[in-house]
Amino acid sequence: MTPFGAKMRELRNARGLTQAQMASALGVSPPYLSALERGQRGRPSWRLVQGVISCLGVIWDDAEEIETLAGLSHPRITIDTSGLSPLATELTNRLSQKVSNLDDATLKKMLNVLESAVPG
Repeated sequence: MTPFGAKMRELRNARGLTQAQMASALGVSPPYLSALERGQRGRPSWRLVQGVISCLGVIWDDAEEIETLAGLSHPRITIDTSGLSPLATELTNRLSQKVSNLDDATLKKMLNVLESAVPG
C-alpha cells in the first residue's frame, strides 16, 4: 500500500463511503480505485488527486497532505545513481534488497535520519 492509498482508504472509511461509491463520484472503476488504494497502480494524476480531495471534502492542510502523499506514492521507482558516489549506489541497491524485510519502526527511524540529514 502506498502512503496516498492508505490515507485515501482511511478518509473514505471515516466518511462511510464504499469503494464503489467513491469510484463512481471520481469517474473511475471500482477495481481501479481498489488497486490505487493497495498500491498496485502508479502515482495518481493531479486531476484524480483533486477529485479525491473534493469527493472527501478535504480542505487546507489535509488537502496539502494528500497532494504530498500522492507525490510520494509511486510503488515502482527507479533511482539513477550514475555520477554519484559508489556509496550512493550501494545504499540504493541494499535498500532495494532489504526494504521488504524492514518493520515500520525501523522505516520511521530511517526516514527521520534522512529528513534530518537533508531537510526539505
